[in-house]
Amino acid sequence: MKIKVGFGFDVHQLAAGKQFWLGGIKLNHTKGATGHSDADVLIHAICDALLGAAGMRDIGNQFPNTSSEFKNIDSKILLAKVMELLSNENYSIGNIDCTIVLENPKINPHIDEMKQTLAPILKIEPKDISIKATTNESMGYVGREEGVCAYAVALIQQSDEKQLL
Repeated sequence: MKIKVGFGFDVHQLAAGKQFWLGGIKLNHTKGATGHSDADVLIHAICDALLGAAGMRDIGNQFPNTSSEFKNIDSKILLAKVMELLSNENYSIGNIDCTIVLENPKINPHIDEMKQTLAPILKIEPKDISIKATTNESMGYVGREEGVCAYAVALIQQSDEKQLL
């Protein structure tokens, strides 16, 4: 069995009147993230961590923002497609560790729902997903509430035998 680690990062601007998708759930807020898809920075960071660990480049390479196929797509669909790619190479996930950097809204009340939403897609238990949140102490684009970013680390293992994720 081969064990690999990957790191992911994503950032999106925040704009008034946009829907705010984070960790696969819609948050009630006056601003939302902007992007080609639903701009879910947490899922995008997780996708990049998984793809990176498997040596499959990044989300932009797999799902280019120049393709109309991915315009306004639900990022949970992209995550499911990443899981398909990993499954085809006999990878399974050990755990995921994430940090969201955002001033508002507060994320702590939503973490359990995010984990419950992501776990079935990732084919792991919610306890194998860590989602943390922090502010940027009112500094920079995050502190000015102009953007949101997320970091993720993924541990994957590759089996010699074909597994279904």
